[in-house]
Amino acid sequence: MKMMMDTLKQYGWLVLIWSISVAALTCISWLFRALMTAAGLTV
Repeated sequence: MKMMMDTLKQYGWLVLIWSISVAALTCISWLFRALMTAAGLTV
């Protein structure tokens, strides 16, 4: 049972880190888009 809990904990950390990295990339891409729009480059 403990091994199963450890595995679930590892997957939990994996999902948490993945979610944070996706959120960070989203923020960075939004920032780049805002800077490019401010510079007059539109999509």
